[in-house]
Amino acid sequence: MAAASSENSPTTPNDSFNIQRNNIESRSPSISSVNNFLWTSMLVSKPGKKKGKKSKGRDPVVIERSNLVNISKLVVKELIEQSLRYGRMLDSDHMPLQHFFIVLEHVLRHGLRPKKGLLGPKKELWDILQMVEKYTPEAQDITASVRDLPTVRTHMGRARAWLRLALMQKKLADYLKVLIDHKDEALVEYFEPDALMLSDEAIIIIGLLVGLNVIDCNLCVKEEDLDCPQGVIDFSLYLRSSSHVSTDSSNEEQGDAMITVLDQKNYIEELNRHLNATVANLQTKVESLTTTNALMKEDLAIAKNNLLALYDENRQLRQELGKDSDGYALGVSGVQITKVEEKETKEISKLVGSEVEELKHRLEEERKLRQEADNELEIQMCMKAEMEVAMKLLEKDIHEKQDTIISLRRQLDDIKLINLEMYKKLQESEASLRHKTEFITKLEAKAQSMTDTIQSLENKYRESESNRVTAEQLKREVDMQAAQVEEQATNIEGDLKVEREWRISLQATMQQDRERISKLQIENGQLKMIAQKYASLQEEYYTLKDQCLEQEHTLEELGGHLRESKLQISDLREEITKSRPEGSWAKDHTAAKCKACTKEFNLTRRRHHCRNCGEIFCNACSDNTMPLPSSAKPVRVCDDCHLILLGRNNSVMN
Repeated sequence: MAAASSENSPTTPNDSFNIQRNNIESRSPSISSVNNFLWTSMLVSKPGKKKGKKSKGRDPVVIERSNLVNISKLVVKELIEQSLRYGRMLDSDHMPLQHFFIVLEHVLRHGLRPKKGLLGPKKELWDILQMVEKYTPEAQDITASVRDLPTVRTHMGRARAWLRLALMQKKLADYLKVLIDHKDEALVEYFEPDALMLSDEAIIIIGLLVGLNVIDCNLCVKEEDLDCPQGVIDFSLYLRSSSHVSTDSSNEEQGDAMITVLDQKNYIEELNRHLNATVANLQTKVESLTTTNALMKEDLAIAKNNLLALYDENRQLRQELGKDSDGYALGVSGVQITKVEEKETKEISKLVGSEVEELKHRLEEERKLRQEADNELEIQMCMKAEMEVAMKLLEKDIHEKQDTIISLRRQLDDIKLINLEMYKKLQESEASLRHKTEFITKLEAKAQSMTDTIQSLENKYRESESNRVTAEQLKREVDMQAAQVEEQATNIEGDLKVEREWRISLQATMQQDRERISKLQIENGQLKMIAQKYASLQEEYYTLKDQCLEQEHTLEELGGHLRESKLQISDLREEITKSRPEGSWAKDHTAAKCKACTKEFNLTRRRHHCRNCGEIFCNACSDNTMPLPSSAKPVRVCDDCHLILLGRNNSVMN
């Protein structure tokens, strides 16, 4: 708000220009503006006149638009003439360029809608210019750079900076044409219906801006104070007197010479740009051909190695054939086998030879393509050398021109040097970017391979962990069942001890696997060191693979032992059930203690019958349910009966 108020309250004659620019907030001009000839009073009518009486038969808005178009023509014409006359790059101190930006700002703000109410959003020119990047992605760079400017704080300052950057890019006319082409979508809500940007005069303004593409500007936006008012136009530069008529003829001759020089300069720059583009394309082709050539050489080397290996195998087979030719019966069978093997080796050698020939043929084709690309590159380099010679001749011709053209030639040389430096910097940056992208792709591929290996190790670890859990469950069941077996359980306990030792060894190996996996995860975070540590990781991977295979073999052996122990336990259960009489239903008044834990029953420890043996137990000793043939649903059984029934079911399932 402070910036806006400073723009709308002029204190000097130069600041009086801002009154007509912000005619919505402040409508009356200052007293000091009476003594100065303000061009805005000619272009923009006052609101009182706009709402009151109209001029003789003409709309004031139409007069405003025609005034803006006419002053735009004068300013653009003067700007182009001075730039061609003096032949130098324009900077921010150039007075006609400052006048052009002032006029362009008034053209773009003509008919801008006022703020609706006290709390409504204010329509700003910066909001309109930001919409260009929605239709042309090329404008995103200058819009982002304007947003990041630290010296510009107001919306008007950002709009001025955007216009200056667009003029330096020589895209100002294109960007404004995009807005006019989409005026039904973008400009209707920002401008009044009789605004200049919505009228037919906008096409004239775009045509004037197209002519500014022949001008080279070098504007330092960061050093300018774009938030403050811009100043007043001096019309004496555009209203020529009779004294200027005599000097027009000499200026026209110099202008014609300057136009020819500028045309030659633009043609050479355009040709140099095309040559640079073709050279870049040829370099990319050469790089792709070199990579394909290297791949073809690698394939050829692999095929040669395979062929040598097959030759060695054939030689060994022939030697073995010579050794085994003693016996008649064995000799006949050996001859048949060697004939078959010779046929197979011949077929393999034919296939390998055909592949080698195909690879040689492809290598020749790639060499021819590379030779053609080298020839095209040499032709382009020759053309570039010829153009350099032509430029040297042109510089010699420019040296012979008049003294007024010497300053232009020096500036052209400076511009060429700057362009060459920028081109070299661009090539260096592109090379570094290409190198970095290749390095990043390599790192991503290595990271992907490492994640795949880690994923496979994690899957194997999960499988081993599930096997360990199942082994622990089986061990727990075997321990509970073996506690109730009398003399024959001693052998089973020895087997269980062996299984415990296997489980401890498995846990130790699993812990080692976890440590190795954590190390691999740490190494995965350090992607920059993968190139040095890849070989060691590969060796560790192979060792882990061997250990996992050994663990799988041990798990298979453990499963065999467990299967044998299950069979023995099922045999023991059958013997126990045969030796044991059928259970009878015990009476409650006869049972004072739990049959399993021998604890007395009371109010808190209640009696529960086992539905299998009929004995009475406490809740802790009979907290099991199993399906019985006599009941449709699972019923309560004691711990002993639960183990017996569980072992019976497991044996039946196995």
